[in-house]
Amino acid sequence: MRRLPELLAPAGSPEALRAAVQHGADAVYLGWGSFNARRGARNFSDEEFAEALAYCHVRGVRVFLTLNTLLTDQELPQALETAAAACRLGADAVLVQDWGLLTLLRLCLPDLPLHASTQMSVFTSGGAREACGDGCQRVVIARECSAEDTEAIIRNCPAEIEVFAHGALCMCYSGQCAMSALIGGRSGNRGRCAQPCRLPYGVNEPAKKHFPLSLKDSCLAGELGNMARMGVSCVKLEGRMKRPEYVAAVTRIYARLLAEGRGPTAAENRELETAFSRSGFTSWYWQGKHGAGMFGVRPENTPEPKALFAEVRAAYEKDSLRTVPVDLTCRVSAGAPCALTAADSAGHSVTVSGPVPEAARSRALTAEELETRLRKTGGTAYACREVTVELDGGLSLPASAVNALRRDALSALTEARVHPPLRRELPPPAPPENTCGSGALQWTVSVTGMAQLSPALMALNPARVCVPLELLPSLSTLPAGETEWCAILPRVWRDRDEPQLKTWLDHARSLGVTGALAGNIGHLPLLRDSGLYIYGDFGLNVFNSRSLEYLRKKGLRSACVSFELRFSQIRDLRKPLPAEAIVYGRLPLMITENCLLENSGSCRCDQPNFLRDRTGAAFPLLPAYGHRTEIQNDRPLWLAELPDFRRLGLRYARLRFTTESPAECVQVFRDYLEGAPARGTFTRGLYKRGVE
Repeated sequence: MRRLPELLAPAGSPEALRAAVQHGADAVYLGWGSFNARRGARNFSDEEFAEALAYCHVRGVRVFLTLNTLLTDQELPQALETAAAACRLGADAVLVQDWGLLTLLRLCLPDLPLHASTQMSVFTSGGAREACGDGCQRVVIARECSAEDTEAIIRNCPAEIEVFAHGALCMCYSGQCAMSALIGGRSGNRGRCAQPCRLPYGVNEPAKKHFPLSLKDSCLAGELGNMARMGVSCVKLEGRMKRPEYVAAVTRIYARLLAEGRGPTAAENRELETAFSRSGFTSWYWQGKHGAGMFGVRPENTPEPKALFAEVRAAYEKDSLRTVPVDLTCRVSAGAPCALTAADSAGHSVTVSGPVPEAARSRALTAEELETRLRKTGGTAYACREVTVELDGGLSLPASAVNALRRDALSALTEARVHPPLRRELPPPAPPENTCGSGALQWTVSVTGMAQLSPALMALNPARVCVPLELLPSLSTLPAGETEWCAILPRVWRDRDEPQLKTWLDHARSLGVTGALAGNIGHLPLLRDSGLYIYGDFGLNVFNSRSLEYLRKKGLRSACVSFELRFSQIRDLRKPLPAEAIVYGRLPLMITENCLLENSGSCRCDQPNFLRDRTGAAFPLLPAYGHRTEIQNDRPLWLAELPDFRRLGLRYARLRFTTESPAECVQVFRDYLEGAPARGTFTRGLYKRGVE
């Protein structure tokens, strides 16, 4: 019989943790310390975290620690210590996004299970296998994956696969959103997302009461049977920012459906929607569908479901819904201390002893009386399943002694259940050497259209020109110029697209393309046998020196650092790999599975299109591979006249051309060569101000 998926519930606070456990969660995920993707949640203090582990483990519930944010070099030691402390206390796994932290945890805490967070942007079998090969026992795949995508990944990857089953959907692929960071300085990659996707916008029109980025919550309650059949290891419920009562209400329904092997009733669907929804729910991503029907909002004056929340709160506050079956064996013999053995189904068995029984003066203790006393486990996490009594006749034992024997046995069993496993803890490796932190700065160029590669631009001799891979099949030759040609792989694709991508890569090589830009971990297995040099793109979220070292060992020849880093942080990176930074262009805010133009009712992807916010700012919308949309910042990054970026130890400085005309591309390149001031409105990005 196939094992049911694990039910993983959110625990944004100690009360939410209790609510999840009491209502049937198999595991909980929570934040402890400063480095998790929901830093706005209540989270846990040091004492609360230790108590949470004990509370969960005695009840057979696993605890996963979220350390799934990007980390600077200065933060990595503290994050490693947080993970080490959690490891010593017995945390069951750690969720990770950052490549540098992943490397440290694998080397320093080799026995601690690691889970690849959805922030890693994994949506293909190759990406999942890559994470698995790096030591991740489980991979949390992107929310945008369909049932077909999920089944393919499970079939082709040995790691456990976890699926988001219920809760909020981000408009952008997780780990690829810079909208909150660039607009408000609060990074979603650092656990501080301000949720700009929930605000009103207009597609090619002023922002009114339209919410083209606000997706309904996902609800896959009716798909649990299919998930179990295909081998999904874990279904996750979202909601660390939500109330404990919400966690209780949703967890108990999903636990019930998994246990009973059925879909939700109409009443259960209504209860899920009452607990929280945005204009209802959607399951379209799972079905492989997209469109305007997926979008919805939650009005600010939506009333709280007081009756439902009061009911579930009263249930979990009793702390008696979740008990552990225990078998007790008691031996009371003349002339010997009485003994009680407590055993659970997980293989733990403990024996404690009590006083020597006395000869009965009036009425002897009976086996029935002894069993009745032993079964009184109320107020504990245990419930007696079987009680075996071996009692010599004519003996007396006070009720207080039996009660103490029971308490001692259950206390000893608790100690055995919560005792942390023995795990190795090794010293961290030395920091990577700064072998590539000097040398002449070279200019690289990326374009969105071949027309931007004019003879005048090529005459400026960029060291590297990067072109979207999907543009190359229509070419028989490349524009003339002394440069290295690189193909930019699609930021998002699926397993079924890979035969076409490989064909395109073969054609690119025949044209003279010698390199490829990889912006996703799943690109690496696609490129290893392509004969092309691999260069890391911004989508890899390189935030620290150890991430550069990780990519160097993966065979990359350079990597673009995150544009959420400050100049000083880039300067201080130890660079074992040549580093690149975007120094000009409209920075990408989102890559979305939905085509915003199609959703607006008029798909004119071949024309200029914009997303307008409440201030009137216009964010260009560019078509992306697979009929997806990439949202660009409303103004270009401009650093030409600043000497700072030339002193950071970078090997490459990229001019990222998106909406510019061929003439504008040439002018920008010349301005950068000359260090000219900006023309028109611009931004310095996050290089000066940084992010939270």
